[in-house]
Amino acid sequence: MNSNHLLLEEPIRMASILEPSKPSFFPAMTKIVGTLGPKSRSVDIISDCLKAGMSVARFDFSWGDIEFHQETLENLKTAVKSTRKLCAIMLDTGGPELQVVNKTEHPISLEADTKVILTPDQDKPATSNLLPINYHGLSKAVKKGDTIFIGQYLFTGNETTSVWLEVDEVCSEDVVCLIKNSATLSGTLYTLHVSQIRIDMPTLTDKDKEVISTWGIRNNIDILSLSYTRHAEDIRHARSFLSKLGELNQTQIFAKIENIEGLTHFDEILQEADGIIFSRGNLGIDLPPEKVFLFQKAALYKCNMMGKPAVVTRVVDSMTDNLRPTRAEATDVANAVLDGEVLLTYTTLFSSFFVTFVSRSDAILLGAETLRGLYPVETVSTVGKICAEAEKVFNQDLYFKKTVKNVGEPMSHLESIASSAVRAAIKVKASAIICFTSSGRAARLIAKYRPTMPVISVVIPRLKTNQLRWTFSGAFEARQSLIVRGLFPMLADPRHPAESKSGSNESVLKVALDHGKASGVIKPHDRVVVCQKLGDASVVKILELED
Repeated sequence: MNSNHLLLEEPIRMASILEPSKPSFFPAMTKIVGTLGPKSRSVDIISDCLKAGMSVARFDFSWGDIEFHQETLENLKTAVKSTRKLCAIMLDTGGPELQVVNKTEHPISLEADTKVILTPDQDKPATSNLLPINYHGLSKAVKKGDTIFIGQYLFTGNETTSVWLEVDEVCSEDVVCLIKNSATLSGTLYTLHVSQIRIDMPTLTDKDKEVISTWGIRNNIDILSLSYTRHAEDIRHARSFLSKLGELNQTQIFAKIENIEGLTHFDEILQEADGIIFSRGNLGIDLPPEKVFLFQKAALYKCNMMGKPAVVTRVVDSMTDNLRPTRAEATDVANAVLDGEVLLTYTTLFSSFFVTFVSRSDAILLGAETLRGLYPVETVSTVGKICAEAEKVFNQDLYFKKTVKNVGEPMSHLESIASSAVRAAIKVKASAIICFTSSGRAARLIAKYRPTMPVISVVIPRLKTNQLRWTFSGAFEARQSLIVRGLFPMLADPRHPAESKSGSNESVLKVALDHGKASGVIKPHDRVVVCQKLGDASVVKILELED
């Protein structure tokens, strides 16, 4: 099968831009994480989001109660069964998030050039002159002239739903602020962010632990998004907590980088975490706006080279209220997928290096766009289409060479097999790579080299016991790969062998090939690269399919 992917060095024909995109079973190699909430929790809406390309459902516990999220999850399970589309579950912790509490639920109008008091006394009603907050230590953390932002789904300080404050004075536990822009806050909770100030609260709060110990265990969450990760110790502490909760010891932990403290300790956090989420909304407050793209590129590059999933947020904010994204947002989505080739010397807070950035995000995370947005399905579909178009012009050859060079020699056994499988698939223009795996590690290593063709990850269940009962592994591993770019998992039947030895058609390989054919990825006469373990040996082989 001839590759349709262009190299960036090649001129793009103007006529090709006008050609309609071809529909595909896999909308894009880049995955889409959708946050489920008030506007996206019905079975029909969730089903349409899954069909449009959502592969991970995020449950944001910075708002809403356990019962609300459980009802939404039950609808997700129904939608998964009806659409036959796998979907991973991500629990996003509230973390040490500061909030303004409005028990009256009435909108609060704030006028520019007037003053408002932030108080930890939550018994007082929220008004235009006084805002109760959920933190007693704010007055000790800030000083005159510091910047504070308040709003929903952060915020520039210029929009009418968010407010930009400047600390004027501190009076005991109260903080008096000058309002810099007029805004109306509506709803019950608003996030409060103090620029470049450390908040002395644990990253995994008691409320987070309660949610994980109840809702998380009940639903066998696949991924924990650890909000406001600031140190590697935050990841170690969360992992220790999960390890005591039965099967949640398999749950992956993604560090959510939201402030300058997390940025400063990024290298050590990356070593401990299973993946990284770049919360560009909060980062855009802690960092000067012109620095955000530099951190994104540098951090994405490091994630790519380590083979750890990188997720980017805040890409199509305007689609929260509009059917189409802005042109700048559409380009931003493509750049998050492609992330171009930028040659620069860059001294960061964590290192100094000279490198060509040829990096890509594994997934795009949609927050307010799907949680409370008016067009959740259209948003997922639009982002998927933009990702698919960007992937067509990715310079895979350059990326492959850079990744191999970064790994160095001697390679580990698994790394060598993974890179060889991708190299073979590129050389023979294979339509797909089929990888047999138990832990998912081999498939993730293949995905690390960013092949231009889909990787069908066939997860082989393993029988295990806790001395009380026998269970099969595999479900966690299959779902967790749904956030990795280019991986499309299927759970194998443990009764079927990897290959048929007797001319029988019951092998797992045949099932995988049939799955690829049914999805339109594999066609007659195509070449397919298979990566599997036979006994103690790992084998990469090329199949040329017949009719």
